[in-house]
Formats: sequence, structure tokens, C-alpha cells
Amino acid sequence: MATEETYDVVIIGAGHNGTTTAAYLAKCGLSVCVLEERPESGGAQETVEPLAGVRIQPHAIANYGGSAPGWEQLELWKYGFRMDWDPNATVELDTDRYIFTRDGLSRVTDQDKMGWAKIACMLAGEDAFRDLMRATFWCPPHPPDVELNENNIPFMQVYKQHQPDVWTRELLEMTMFDLMDEYLETEPFKVSQAYIALSSGAHGHMEGVAIPALCSAATVMPPAVAKPVAARGNMHGYFHALIRAAIAHGAVFRTCCPVEEIIISNGRAAGVRLRDDATWAAKTIWARKAVISAAHIKPTFLDMIGPRHLDAGFLQRIKDLSLKGGSLYMSHYLTRDEFRYRDKYRLPPPKDAFTGAFFNMESREIYFKNVENVLGRQENLTLAPDEAMWGMVASSLYDPTNPQCTRPDRHINGPLWMMVPTPQYNVDGMTAMDKADEKKKWDEFMRASLACIVENLDDDNLIRIISDSPLEQEMRNTGMLGGSWYGIRCDRDQWWNERPLPELARYRVPGIDGLYLAHQSAAHPGGLCLMAVGYNLMHILIEDEVADPGDWWYASPWYIPEEGKRPANAA
Repeated sequence: MATEETYDVVIIGAGHNGTTTAAYLAKCGLSVCVLEERPESGGAQETVEPLAGVRIQPHAIANYGGSAPGWEQLELWKYGFRMDWDPNATVELDTDRYIFTRDGLSRVTDQDKMGWAKIACMLAGEDAFRDLMRATFWCPPHPPDVELNENNIPFMQVYKQHQPDVWTRELLEMTMFDLMDEYLETEPFKVSQAYIALSSGAHGHMEGVAIPALCSAATVMPPAVAKPVAARGNMHGYFHALIRAAIAHGAVFRTCCPVEEIIISNGRAAGVRLRDDATWAAKTIWARKAVISAAHIKPTFLDMIGPRHLDAGFLQRIKDLSLKGGSLYMSHYLTRDEFRYRDKYRLPPPKDAFTGAFFNMESREIYFKNVENVLGRQENLTLAPDEAMWGMVASSLYDPTNPQCTRPDRHINGPLWMMVPTPQYNVDGMTAMDKADEKKKWDEFMRASLACIVENLDDDNLIRIISDSPLEQEMRNTGMLGGSWYGIRCDRDQWWNERPLPELARYRVPGIDGLYLAHQSAAHPGGLCLMAVGYNLMHILIEDEVADPGDWWYASPWYIPEEGKRPANAA
């Protein structure tokens, strides 16, 4: 077998972002080779069976991709994608929505619903909501010589066009709470929306992140939310459709093929060299047009490129880059009987079935107490169980023809996720939550908190808790550093043109031609915002004449091309 191979493009990492990029480039007619260190592709788009017949999602569960251009451009329905939704459809606001607090259920008022619909552009026509989501996530950062202001930031343009009475320059300085205080009524509803944003990505209590935080929550709410909650086969089922699309267009995937070095020749990325223990015989794989790293930002620069090809000051900034963000402790509950709400949380039939919850959303005081514990003191188990904030997805929200649990007389609910201190910053040490006795404490704490709203969590009903700590998530997929789908600190310092370093914002590596980044720790906006990184990167690859798509491609309407380059919207 040959010891060398050559492709137009070599992609390092077959997670969601690398595979999306491969599908786009292969559809352009390029020869693409994707190299994955693990035995299987998919990264965090993972569904596993800790017990036969019991499926769980150790990372991704919610589909943050309702407005993604990739649904049409990559035509995933041709490759097995199945989900009952229309991301462009208008939605009737739920007339019987309640928020879970310690005192019981807080009803969402008409002012809450209409206020949320207004700031999410749901009242401005069927395209306005989609445009707001696309402007926030599915648009590449502007060129570095473009001075950002209230008139050219994409989401600001959407407000000016579709919802001018919401548009104000002060939107760029607001927290999410500031914005909600102007338009919403009840405190529990505001807190629940801020917590969804917090656990999804952008921290809504930070100044200047009002709209990204708002959109982080809106991507998992109507009209963008999928029903059932995940694709057939869950998130791994979605990934199967994505990788089938890439392979159908000719992309080649090699697993068990860790990359040791990105080969730089005369200032250009020329290919990669595999590690000696890679299972593929061709240890050198050349790239005619580009090498794209969909691997984590730190191993990309510190291990695969190394100091010979990088400025020492730039390399130090990579070393110093903070990945501190939210972390999620995930747990699933295997039971003999379905969960039942306690009386004060039970709605009249037919809405009395267990459908999960967001708890405890009663006040900003509780919100900041949880945030202080996670981002401030960085300590474990300092809250009372009834003070903990969390979200949970119930089995009833999955496709009934493709359930989480197929074991007779057994039920699995989850994930239940709660934000906890990031392992790297935990005052009790990196492995503080993973020691057997500590993990047992965490499982019991989560059980006690869930028992605040569920009445049958007794030993007679509960068979097993299956939990997944932040460190376990990071060890399984290093791109999950920080625990959220952003993978970095979730504030204005690392948003859009600033993410994660300004010179990396448009996916190119300074000083090395033909080398691009496609990973959530290096590229806007993050992996779970489905197909966003690959779509945004395509604009840059078209500018650099790496890719030349056909009529199926359309660029973001808010995209600004770099001077002297071929515009991606003219491809």
C-alpha cells in the first residue's frame, strides 16, 4: 500500500464541524480526506448505551440548528435525516405555559409571551425570526478592517429592518436581563430564559451579550425547536445523515488516524503526517489546496504546528487563552415507573404527564447564587438541593417510534443538566467531582433536587442513576472544554470578531497560507449551533479560491467580503 496520498483538502477531526466542512467541500467537487483520532466519527454528537436497550446523550441533546442554511444546502433529508419540524414556520405561543419555582408553578403571562415574541422578532413576519438567528450565528465575522458599530453588526441590521422599535444602540451594551426587563413581566419567566441561555452558551448577565444570549435561548424554543426533541436516532442519528451526505459527495473518512504534524512548507500548509500508531498505512497525506483543523485550538497550535512556524508572542497568547466557561453535570434516571410530578407541579389532564422541567427559576437572587457557585467561588455542593437550578428533558419528548429505552417495564428520563464548577478551576481539584465517593454525593444531590418536583424517586422505583461529569465529557471529547457548545468564555471578549483571538476570527491562521480552523474553541459560533462553523468557513474558502460551489450555495446576506478577495456571495 502507498505510503503517501494526495487530496485537494485534508481535514483534521471528524466531529460535527469537520464533517460539516467536508460535506460542503465535497459537494463543491473537491477531493476531501477527513482524519479522526478516535475509532469512530461524530465527536460530541454521540448517543451511547450504558445498558443494553437504554440510550443516553452524554453531551448534545438539543438541536440548536433550526435556522441553519445547511438543511437546504446539504439536503440532509436525502441521507436519512428525519425530524418533525419546519424551521421557517410561524408558531402559536403556548397558552398554558408555566415555570417551576420552589413555591409551585408560575404562569407565563400574555405580556411575557408577547414581549418574548417581540424581542425575538417573531411578530415581524415569518422570515424575521430566522433572519435574527442566522445573523447571530450563521454569518462569518466581518473583515478586521471593518469597524463594528450598531449599523453593520448583523443582528442589529435585522432589528433595524424587521423590528425598528426594538432597535437602539444601547442593545450593544445591555445584559439579557436589561432587555427582558423592558418587555417581559414575570420574574420566573425572565430567569428561566436567562438560565437557558446560560447553560446553552452566552451568559445573559454579562454586559454586551443581550442578543447573543437571547438567541442562544431562542434556538431551542419555538419556532426553531425540533419536535421530537432530537432527530430520529437522536443526535448521533443526525450526525449519520451528515456523514452520509459527505461520503455521498466523495469525502473519505479515516478513523484511528491521529495527526502528529501539520506539514508547513515555504509558509504554506502542504499536508499532514500521521502518528506512527495510526492504522492507515499512508502516513503522509498531502493537500493541494488547504489543510483545515477541526481539532481543539490548543493541540492544533501547540502540538501539530509547533513553535518553528509561529510567532513566539502569538504562541504565548494561545497558551494563555482562557477556556473557562460553564460546565454541565449530566444525569439520567432509569426507573420502573414513569415519573410523576408532585401535586403542586401537576397540571390537569392531558398535561399531567411528566415532560421534564426547568427548576428553580423563581428569582434573580437564586440565579446569581448559582452563577456565583459556578463562576465565582468554584466550589462543589455549597447549595441546598432546592436552590439548585437545572433543566431536564423527559422521555416523552422523544419520538415514540424511536424511544430512549426499549427494555420492557423500564423508563429512562434525561438528561438532567446542571451547571457546576469547571474542572480546571475547581478549588477542590481537577478530579474533585470524579472520585467515587464524591460522585455518589453528586448523584444524591441531583436526585434530591429532582425530588423537589418528582414524587416517586424512592428506592422502590429508582433502579440506577447514570451520570456524566464535566471532566468525563472533556476526556471523551476535548472540544467540550468549558462544558458548553461555545467551548470558550461566553462573553463579549470572545464573541464574533473577537473569538477567540481577533486574528483568528475569520478562520485563517496568520502567517501560514492554506491553513484554516473549524473548531468551536477557535471559530464562531460553536459546535452545537448546527452546521454554522462549516457554513461560515465556506465564505472564507470561497474568498481564497479554495472552493467554487454551484447554484445550491447562497452566502449570508450580512456577509462583508474582504477587500481584494473574490466575494463569497458572487460565487
